Amino acid sequence: MTNINWYPGHMAKAKRLMMKEYKHIDVVYELVDSRIPKSSKIANIYDIIGNKPKILIMTKKDLADEEMANRWVKYYEGLGTKVLLVDLNKEEDILKIVNMTHELAREMQEKRGEKGLLKKDVRVLVVGIPNVGKSTLINKMVGRRVAEVGNRPGVTKGLVWLKTKHHIILLDTPGILWPKLEQQEVALNLAAISAIKTEIIDENEVAVHILKKLNKYYPEKLKERYGITPDSVQLDFEEAYNTIAKKIGAKRGEEVDYERVSNYIINDLKNEAIKGVVFDHEF
Repeated sequence: MTNINWYPGHMAKAKRLMMKEYKHIDVVYELVDSRIPKSSKIANIYDIIGNKPKILIMTKKDLADEEMANRWVKYYEGLGTKVLLVDLNKEEDILKIVNMTHELAREMQEKRGEKGLLKKDVRVLVVGIPNVGKSTLINKMVGRRVAEVGNRPGVTKGLVWLKTKHHIILLDTPGILWPKLEQQEVALNLAAISAIKTEIIDENEVAVHILKKLNKYYPEKLKERYGITPDSVQLDFEEAYNTIAKKIGAKRGEEVDYERVSNYIINDLKNEAIKGVVFDHEF
């Protein structure tokens, strides 16, 4: 059982600051990666956002198995959550988020009108684990680069309000991870999409996990990308590594460079050489 403690001080501080800003927040955006829509959810999200109106934004639609991702959309909608499956690089998807935000804020704006007050910009808290696209969303909505984007965890460190061109003000937050990751499946899924730093969990374990998921759910991708014949019982990982090592020149004589092969597999997911996958299949 993997048991990871990874809760950098800036994350703990951000959580405290968010609680202080709570009264100013009108709507919450919770971002999850649509390739792991269960594993990338913050377990204790309602401890932070209470009963504020929320949009669950499932990002990286272009990298996910859309059919499976849409099943997750229906699942979360069935729990009473507003959900959008999006590609943050598409303007029409950004506009879907904007429109739903104003829809959720309508009641608040109407109450202001009844008091003789003008409409105000909607204040939105943006939360999510590292590397789910918060900075990309913020930059697109603001209309310029204000948040650093990187496919590594821990890029954003502080808490800052940012005015957008859509009458929405965003509160950017660092990626929040719960203090302990006690479920091996969740920890490995997070490592597979680079939400956990590679130093935290063994890279060979992560790479084997990726191969297992491909073998189980997307066997055609194993064949297409690596020339590995999938196995309905259990993949021979020694043979799989040997095959990939030959393909990428990571073999000297009979000696396989396992570290290089593992990094190659992890980077295939990170650099989008492998697309159209969802690793969470159990609701």
